[in-house]
Amino acid sequence: MKVFVTGADGMLGSSLVRVLLSRGHEVCALIHPDFSTGTLDGLGIRKFNGSILNLAELETFVTGYDAVIHAAASTSTWPSRSEAVRRVNIEGTANIIEASLKTGIRRFIYVGSGSSVNTAPDAGNRYAFPGAKYRLDYIDSKYCALQLVMEAASRRQLPALAVLPTYMIGPYDSLPGSGKMIIALATGKLKFYTRGGRNFVASADVAVATANALEKEETGKWYIAGNENLTYREFLSKAAEVVGRPAPKIPVPGWLVKTIGIAGELAARITGKAPMLSYPMARISCDTHFVQSHEAVAGLGMPQTPIEEAIKECYEWFENNGYLKTNDYDK
Repeated sequence: MKVFVTGADGMLGSSLVRVLLSRGHEVCALIHPDFSTGTLDGLGIRKFNGSILNLAELETFVTGYDAVIHAAASTSTWPSRSEAVRRVNIEGTANIIEASLKTGIRRFIYVGSGSSVNTAPDAGNRYAFPGAKYRLDYIDSKYCALQLVMEAASRRQLPALAVLPTYMIGPYDSLPGSGKMIIALATGKLKFYTRGGRNFVASADVAVATANALEKEETGKWYIAGNENLTYREFLSKAAEVVGRPAPKIPVPGWLVKTIGIAGELAARITGKAPMLSYPMARISCDTHFVQSHEAVAGLGMPQTPIEEAIKECYEWFENNGYLKTNDYDK
């Protein structure tokens, strides 16, 4: 199968491309010219430099391919309200849907976010979806993008499935993103933890589930791709064993975390620099975001790699690529 992949050189995309190649698929990767990470160097794939915000360009790129896997997204969380984030995640998704419909793609896999459908017990009916309460455009835009995909599947016959990962841990985290906690712990900077928690999953497992989704005949369905529900204390204890550092032992009260978030935002507005912790991210860190992924395990054949192994792969990739050379790492 000829597969066109957006976001191919991100953490998930880099593992996904390798899975696709191992199965004999022909892969074309869309690489944003301003954000190339180099994680696909040396692989036998075709590359296009371009943006999902350019519809005409996308139509040209997608022509002749059997399937599209749309994994590109802006994961920026500052500023909390960002038109740039919304454009990439909503308009970009709309564009790849239009290009896929126009060129007759036979399979469309959207990689979204588990936060788009997480059914928190305290959500009630106040919000369209639980994550809306944080007022963070990254979360809101991923929800909107999922709605676009599901609507196109039901009303326009887009042959689409959605894979919605929880908090991914693994190699190729070049930004870095989710691995920042591991870097902070490994370099001796992380001394505290918040009382919240979330669902963690190996990015390699999500890559396998996404590749498996290509073979499914059903459309218009989403799967939460996760694994272990852990408090941050539990996760950091596992990570501490891997990196050989003491686990943080001091919990930070929720009110203090949120106060730090508010102060960080006020300082950011004065300095123009992104805060270490924003108020929405502070709120998220204090809450518990546990989900179940039985449907993805059964329906997409998703592996359930122990999180310790995912942490180890992430840590070793950071170590091998120079992310841990100095204790004053700050990226």
